[in-house]
Amino acid sequence: MSDEPLTDHAALNRRVWDEQADEYQAKHGGQLERSGGTAWGCWQVPEAELGVLGDVAGLDVLELGCGAAQWSIALAGQGARPTGLDNSARQLEHARKLMSAAGVDFPLVHASAEATGLPARSFDVVFCDFGAMTFTDPHLSVPEAARLLRPGGLFAFSALTPIVDLVWPPGADDPGERLAVDYWEGIRRFEEPNEPVAFQLPYGEWIALFRRSGLEVEDLIELRPPAGAESSYRSVATREWARRWPMEHIWRLRRRSG
Repeated sequence: MSDEPLTDHAALNRRVWDEQADEYQAKHGGQLERSGGTAWGCWQVPEAELGVLGDVAGLDVLELGCGAAQWSIALAGQGARPTGLDNSARQLEHARKLMSAAGVDFPLVHASAEATGLPARSFDVVFCDFGAMTFTDPHLSVPEAARLLRPGGLFAFSALTPIVDLVWPPGADDPGERLAVDYWEGIRRFEEPNEPVAFQLPYGEWIALFRRSGLEVEDLIELRPPAGAESSYRSVATREWARRWPMEHIWRLRRRSG
């Protein structure tokens, strides 16, 4: 466990995720297993189709918010040297079980992605499929990810788009077709009872934060679920919404040299 102090929301999220980890893996673990680990977002769009991370063989790779480490286990099979980090000790217990079953071994770190306690410039790739980048303050986790990267290293993470957050008011089962949430203030922080605190930024603020952190934007990949795609995370109605408008995207960033 990292000795770095937790922010108030990180402490709350640790408690919530420890409480919900078993239910989460029971509900979603099957879908993650069927995708083979290396697939993005709620509808598990294959990395083989997107090429976000590229060839990871021989690279030091950090997964932020690894959960049961399905991604990292798969990347280890591709020759990467992964490290899995999660704010939930219970999620990491699930990771150890899957690692043992897969016959792989790599470090697991119990820490918040806002303050990992890991040495600077330790990784060639830092990535996150939802996970930590949804449930941390980006003003803390983005500079931390940049700090951990070697010059020229890749930072990639998936998340909900600001677009869907604008039409998905608290308490609604599915996103709507009309703007319902204030763009400038309403999408920054989401708090609902018995749920982890989630974060978002307007597009321009994301880009400004990346630049301040020494990161250059290489790509913004908008994910569209295939027709008829099924997900343990989302309803059919939400899938149809995401077929019309971008619900999920992947930021692909590069750590500047120097």
